[in-house]
Amino acid sequence: MEGAGGLDNPAFVPSSPGPRRHLPASLAEVEVSVFSGPGEELPLPQPLAQPPPAQPPELEEGPCGCGRFTPQCLQRCNNPKGFLFHYCLLALTQGIVVNGLVNISISTVEKRYELKSSLTGLVSSSYDISFCLLSLFVSFFGERGHKPRWLAFASFMMGLGSLIFSLPHFTSGEYHFGSKFEDTCPVTGNSSSCRDSTSKLSSYLYVFILGQLFLGVGGTPLYTLGTAFIDDSVPTHKSSLYIGIGFSMSVLGPAIGYVLGGQLLKIYIDADMGKRAFINEDDPRWLGAWWIGFILSWFLAWSLILPFSCFPKHLPGTAEIQAGKISQAHQNESDTKTTDKNFGKSIKDFPASLKILLRNPVFMCLAMSTATEALISTGFATFLSKYIENQFGLSSSFAATLGGVVLIPGAALGQILGGVIVSKFKMACKNIMKFSLLMSLLSLVLSFIFLFAKCGNEPFAGVSEAYNGTGELGNLTAPCNVNCNCLGSFYFPVCGRDGVQYFSPCIAGCKNSVPNSQPKTYNNCSCIGRTKQMMSSAESLSFEAKAGKCGTHCTNLPLFLGFFFVTIVFTFMAGTPVTVAILRCVNNQQRSLALGVQFVLVRLLGTIPGPIVFGFAIDNSCSLWDINECGIRGACWLYDNARMAFMLVGISVGCKALTILFNILAIFLYKPPPSGTHVTFQSENVVVASVPVEPDHSKTRHDG
Repeated sequence: MEGAGGLDNPAFVPSSPGPRRHLPASLAEVEVSVFSGPGEELPLPQPLAQPPPAQPPELEEGPCGCGRFTPQCLQRCNNPKGFLFHYCLLALTQGIVVNGLVNISISTVEKRYELKSSLTGLVSSSYDISFCLLSLFVSFFGERGHKPRWLAFASFMMGLGSLIFSLPHFTSGEYHFGSKFEDTCPVTGNSSSCRDSTSKLSSYLYVFILGQLFLGVGGTPLYTLGTAFIDDSVPTHKSSLYIGIGFSMSVLGPAIGYVLGGQLLKIYIDADMGKRAFINEDDPRWLGAWWIGFILSWFLAWSLILPFSCFPKHLPGTAEIQAGKISQAHQNESDTKTTDKNFGKSIKDFPASLKILLRNPVFMCLAMSTATEALISTGFATFLSKYIENQFGLSSSFAATLGGVVLIPGAALGQILGGVIVSKFKMACKNIMKFSLLMSLLSLVLSFIFLFAKCGNEPFAGVSEAYNGTGELGNLTAPCNVNCNCLGSFYFPVCGRDGVQYFSPCIAGCKNSVPNSQPKTYNNCSCIGRTKQMMSSAESLSFEAKAGKCGTHCTNLPLFLGFFFVTIVFTFMAGTPVTVAILRCVNNQQRSLALGVQFVLVRLLGTIPGPIVFGFAIDNSCSLWDINECGIRGACWLYDNARMAFMLVGISVGCKALTILFNILAIFLYKPPPSGTHVTFQSENVVVASVPVEPDHSKTRHDG
């Protein structure tokens, strides 16, 4: 490529199987050979022998260390594998905090600081808001900067965000729980009135938002500049493998966050104050130590600041690797400005850079395909456990465990497999897009498993089953419990010996409970019928109801989990290849900005609306809503399983179809570089030579 403004990442491309030399361009010496025919080489005049030229600043390589402190032991990490190790740790930390600890702690934070669900939703969205606002600018200015130091800055901001998120625990004082909640009939101490009081604790909302904003600032360089740095430092055919391993760590992070957060919630919230609670985890008043995980993440993130600061601007061997790469960028008439060495260094170039990317149809199609896939992925990540819980009659904790066992390993395996396959077969840009299209088609076909693995609803008193022949459907109150003063907002399901599920022990009319029984059992239940004998005679004599949902007669759970795991694997097998295709179809100078634009689209069109769209669909399948004393509708207690399955299939198929459409458009619109391309070798002030060369057919796989 020719330009008038200086050196643009020179690439020495061999034209024949004959002798080849890969030398970085410099201010003092440039060697150029013109090949006039097979085996015939006409050397251009060369300057007299001079000392080895200095590396150009954009390919500045160096030892690992701090200033003049560069001990030999640190040089063992001064390679792509060493950088990938620290990159994986940072991606793991980000996943643990943002997608693990925050999500699992949000309900505890709601109760402790008396926040509404709509406000905690704002807390969750603050990360994406921060990411979207900064992504374009960070990726634009960081492309020519010191990328490892940007990741050191990311580590600092992630640690600071984790620390700020945990601060309310240390400044809000001791947690005081109220009197014990009675769940049997008649209820005398659970009456409540309609009041809307604002607590001072709710002002901590702004601290949580600030913490999430800082976490978003830290996450921005990680997936833009960090990914581009890996692509800089390894050969083309290995890039997908390294990126796939890094992305798999970001998927594994939430799993670790959920497991760690779940274990920490078993510790009493004020354990650091030497306080002991006389309540256990089964008590609704129990709150766990949600804050410990954020303190640990703070230390882990800040421990990575020094290692990233010690890496050089470019790893040793980067210049040689860059010289051996052949451009696969989509040929676009509007990208001539990128040949200027100084293009992209000024804020004035930002609109032009953004315009070039937005006018690249292949890049835009690939970015849109990742956004539609992200909508599905985040939707299922948010509501998969709820789907399993309601479809198959499982407890929320067990459903969450099954969802994590299927979703997290499937996503990580898919990311790695996609990168390995692309790397193994050394796919060029067009073949990478074809591979992604095939994976999307397979996952589309498997999405229909929801229609075949769904389950019907079990009998539920007051919704689908009358109270022993009394009461009305759609009303939880019946003659058998009308005098119990039950709260409609206290959902604690029990299964009667008649095989019918009841909203709570109070709604079932149970007057006594058996102490220290596991699970908790109840007797003297006026609403439970005696016509069916769903339990053994020994059980029916000992109690009339037991805590928990009734067991389901549906046996489709193994079928669903198996096929859903395969669907997740195929879905994420397209993730890493699409990212690699984006890096290939844009100019070398615009890779970081391209990733920034991609992630903005992913956030705006995928991860932000995804949970909203899925939540709207699931709410539309609700059969029983929580209505509080003020007449305000709250959470949904019971869903129509068949309607829920059809709604989720509709969303999945629609988004998958859009993904496939965008992939097809990208394949047809892609124009690879011509076989004869111009490689320009430039000095600081003048163009030394411009030579048409042929790509090395022995080392490059061509697209079909």
